[in-house]
Amino acid sequence: MSEQYKLFINGQWVETDETLDVLDKYSQKTYATVYKAGEEQVDQAISSAESAFHNHPLSPYQRYEILKKVSELLADNKEELAQTITREAGKPLKQALTEIDRSSQTFEVAAEEAKRISGEGVPVEAAPGSENRMAFTIRVPVGVVGAISPFNFPLNLVSHKVAPAIAAGNAVVLKPASATPITSLKLAELFVQAGLPAGLFNVIVGSGSVVGQQMMEDSRIQLYTFTGSAKVGLKLKQTTGLNKLILELGNNSPVIVDKDADVEQAANNIAQKGFAFAGQVCISVQRVYVHEEIKDTFQKRLIEAVKSLKVGDPNDPDTDVGPMIAESEAERAEQWVKEAVDNGAELLIGGERNGPVYQPTVVNSVKKDMKVVCEEIFAPVISLISYNNLDDCIDEVNESPYGLQGGIFTQNLDTAFYAARKVEVGGLMVNDSSQYRVDLMPYGGVKDSGSGKEGPKYSIEEMTNERLIVWNLKNG
Repeated sequence: MSEQYKLFINGQWVETDETLDVLDKYSQKTYATVYKAGEEQVDQAISSAESAFHNHPLSPYQRYEILKKVSELLADNKEELAQTITREAGKPLKQALTEIDRSSQTFEVAAEEAKRISGEGVPVEAAPGSENRMAFTIRVPVGVVGAISPFNFPLNLVSHKVAPAIAAGNAVVLKPASATPITSLKLAELFVQAGLPAGLFNVIVGSGSVVGQQMMEDSRIQLYTFTGSAKVGLKLKQTTGLNKLILELGNNSPVIVDKDADVEQAANNIAQKGFAFAGQVCISVQRVYVHEEIKDTFQKRLIEAVKSLKVGDPNDPDTDVGPMIAESEAERAEQWVKEAVDNGAELLIGGERNGPVYQPTVVNSVKKDMKVVCEEIFAPVISLISYNNLDDCIDEVNESPYGLQGGIFTQNLDTAFYAARKVEVGGLMVNDSSQYRVDLMPYGGVKDSGSGKEGPKYSIEEMTNERLIVWNLKNG
């Protein structure tokens, strides 16, 4: 008998007439069922959030206390939550444990930031005729936040949406990915234990075409925070009109390995961060541009590092690369690589699939119009591209419609700063790969990679409105 999970609306656990199956991503067998939201439940969730926002406002310190408590509860329930993530997402256990740690930190940082929301003085008295006036700004919550999260970080990306929203004084309606909804429902249980008033956090599960679409069209939601594909992000922007948006979209992360790089450091780093969670990370390494003077040495070291990765059962604490989120996604990656090889690319390692598990793969001699290069592969596949001129390399890097994060390995300070100014990304990592992220930093992209920033401090700025207060004083 599989486990069964209910929706969380207005502080209550809600059943409906329909359920969806949640698969163990390694065995591909159903291990739980979750009730699906329909039109009625979506409306109830948004209504309860709107009501709670107006009727149960929390002081900054109350928000701090609740979020800090959730942070502590995440740490207390680390093993159970990690096992849930491993089952429903297929994430290797050691990476799932790290995700719990990061989520706890995300809530802790958001808790602290709840006490630091402030405005500023505005010197309106400097304008002629306004000598008797004084002004300042305050930041006020936007109201109801609609959060739509992806499968690849079923707890930490949810945390990056929910924790800052609560810290800012908002209410939240969360739609987690249908492939990984259970972690979000367990987070709701922790919010109950932490004492969050009913209605300030709601979790509804269902397809993007039904639940997501209804959320997009509901004018009671004042801000949408979404992580997912550029295609869906564009639809969200077109559907939600003038509502505020935080969009974290696609990427095909570039990493430059310059002739002055520490080759061994670069190869080991890229192998670890290019294949973590089977490459299903928005900032996972995809395009590696290697200076031709060190190409052979780097390629040899990279292949050695890839061979050392353990592939297979994500429940094994030693596993580095587990299954992809669905067998169809592994089949897609397999097809893209085959297409590249058929058109002249060289397969250096990998290229084999066993059900949903796709072996870590490195291809060489690729062309920039191949899917493995120009589109987001979101799979354990890295393409090697040689260059001999840094400006030409950066020009090719910047041809991508995406620009979330990138990296450069070099021991030359001038080269590092030059790349920092020229590479068109939201964040550039020096002597690290594109996949570096800690949860307090500003995180967001340019171009088709989205708009707005995550990181609790920066999300709170997005999730509040600035309000100007002007005093007309009798005695200046």
